Amino acid sequence: MSANDPFARLPEAASFTVTSTTVADGGAWALDQYSGISGVPGGRDRSPQLSWSGAPQGTRSYAVTVYDPDAPTGSGFWHWAVADLPATVTDLPEGAGDDTGAALPEGAYQLPNDARAARFLGAAPPAGHGPHRYFVVVHALDVDTIGVPADATPAVLGFTMAGHILGRAVLTATAETPA
Repeated sequence: MSANDPFARLPEAASFTVTSTTVADGGAWALDQYSGISGVPGGRDRSPQLSWSGAPQGTRSYAVTVYDPDAPTGSGFWHWAVADLPATVTDLPEGAGDDTGAALPEGAYQLPNDARAARFLGAAPPAGHGPHRYFVVVHALDVDTIGVPADATPAVLGFTMAGHILGRAVLTATAETPA
């Protein structure tokens, strides 16, 4: 278990694959994935492109989350949460997490992130705080709809999903703001 492992106390789940044309697993976010909303010059708050495959048999829907466990909050920072992606969907275009969510498939919705905006909020680690990890996770679920209200927090989504996760596909991106 690595330091501050966000999966350490969650139920085991089958692994499947998530890839991105936006960022390689273990690679650094581009400036597009940094947060202009949070004051990063040139940041565009664009959600990454995602594609996934190999989800476990019985998958009926997906959820996508982006979480920074290294944020200096004591609880990390949720950057994006999308619920009720149909099982037939296996990719999201870059920028799908904008204010409108118009590029999300019918029935899917964004929950408010930790800044209370229902959209993708890019990286904005404090200057000099060191590298932050951003866990981009596609959760394969055994239900068609997870049943959390659209104004719920990503933590409530995670709690509600815990008993419904069949598989988890993880891509980790990094970001750092120099001192």
